[in-house]
Amino acid sequence: MYQMIPLPYDYDALEPYIDTKTVGLHYEKHYGTYLNKLNSLLQKNDYKMEYSKEELVTHLDMFPLGDRDDILYYLGGVLNHELYFYNMNPKKQNQPVGALKSAIEMQYGSYENFKQQFLETAAFLVGSGYTFLVLNDQNKLEIINLSNQDTPYTYGLIPLIAMDIWEHAYYLNYYNERDRYMKNFFEIIDFEYINQLYEKAIQKKS
Repeated sequence: MYQMIPLPYDYDALEPYIDTKTVGLHYEKHYGTYLNKLNSLLQKNDYKMEYSKEELVTHLDMFPLGDRDDILYYLGGVLNHELYFYNMNPKKQNQPVGALKSAIEMQYGSYENFKQQFLETAAFLVGSGYTFLVLNDQNKLEIINLSNQDTPYTYGLIPLIAMDIWEHAYYLNYYNERDRYMKNFFEIIDFEYINQLYEKAIQKKS
């Protein structure tokens, strides 16, 4: 079955922007629970690990109709959390680099314009979910909101940035100050990793 990804940093590494307890609970309890429930459903259906997690999103018709919604929900929870955790890094790699930097500047005019639009979009998300930067089928960047554990892969979009806006991602640190959490996410974002995702996605599409 699918395994938990290792965190690329210690639980306390994102302090003061995200506290040690939040990172530990988020990784072990929330992400871990999604993975365990996904694996239980896959074992129940004698799944043979034919696909990567990303590919499995578009092969749900191999499962009984009654299990598909649950599999997609928990699969989305795993994929979204894994991207979110790897989007962050305490090493201050929080300025766009490489091909992604050029794409952001071409499409949004500047990094500051992109960041402002990302945060404005995130502010419109009602309830739980994520704000994503995705690559669409025209190789253009898009900023979108998706509710709960919906994943961009369902819509043929490749996620590059996932900002988790479920309360468990920030409440111990920020209480009801969601906007402050969202702004601070950009203090610990890892654009070197995100650029690698972008270049890989562009290369795969070419």
